[in-house]
Amino acid sequence: METLTFDSDDLSVTEDFLSRAYARMRIGSSTPDSSRARIRRAGMDSVSVDELALDFEMSYSVTPLGRICLCVVHEGTVRDHAFQGVEDSFGPGDVVLLAPPDLPYAGRICHARYTITLLDPALLDQVAGSLADPADRPVRLTGHRPHSDAAARQLRRTIGYLRDEVLADPAAADQPLVASTAAQHLAASVLSAFPNTALGQEADPDRGDAHPRALRRALTYIDDHADQPVTVAQIAAAAHVTVRALQYAFRRHLDTTPLAHLRRVRLAQAHRDLVSADPAGEATVTAIAARWGFHHPGRFASLYRDTYRRAPHRTLAGE
Repeated sequence: METLTFDSDDLSVTEDFLSRAYARMRIGSSTPDSSRARIRRAGMDSVSVDELALDFEMSYSVTPLGRICLCVVHEGTVRDHAFQGVEDSFGPGDVVLLAPPDLPYAGRICHARYTITLLDPALLDQVAGSLADPADRPVRLTGHRPHSDAAARQLRRTIGYLRDEVLADPAAADQPLVASTAAQHLAASVLSAFPNTALGQEADPDRGDAHPRALRRALTYIDDHADQPVTVAQIAAAAHVTVRALQYAFRRHLDTTPLAHLRRVRLAQAHRDLVSADPAGEATVTAIAARWGFHHPGRFASLYRDTYRRAPHRTLAGE
């Protein structure tokens, strides 16, 4: 897990830091003698969440980031923000894509407090997978604002959960299954919130339906790799079908999704560990849940009770 903090009122120092933390950029201010910037970052391999507070008006011109960059404004405004074909301004409550990973952008931040979330574009492909054939281009976001207020609210909640629940607990964030699950959840929320090239590419699902043998290969792969970070694309590759065909097969034959089935398998493994643990030993429900990718104890307990009709701590106690 990566963490960093920055606090300076020197504009040149701030420019140097921002260029190292994000991408090469030029910044300016009409009040360079009063230009305090505070930044706090927490991140994992493919995702980071930064909290920024700029107590002045700052212009910026940024080279391509190479990453998907989401901005949630809490206070102040972002004005005259522009990249190829787009010019917009944002205020409190807005959540936006600052620019596609391969495009530069520029604008002005005015006495603002905001959150920047960076994620590897490959996460979108891992979640969406290939919808047609291996020659498909990577999934791209085609709009910079969510398609609805409800989608924006859900994305803000997902970013808040990642920041406050996962990245706030370094021990949990360093668990591979917790990290991969949280990153995929964020990527899925991004795809759900923004228009993207994965939408509208669905062929007739019956034409791509996976044969039961392929479904069995997928189930075997999930069973054998439940203790590792797993993506839908990896499951589909193991089954020798496209992601779309795999998803349709799970819905048609099992009335679920690949990731929902993976979660059930991991829950069963957590149940097995709770049953086999020594009640007088050092094992805890929280540690066992995190080992299988369940970071939030309350959500794990609720899911466990729904499935096994008892609280996990009772199972651990041998009751």
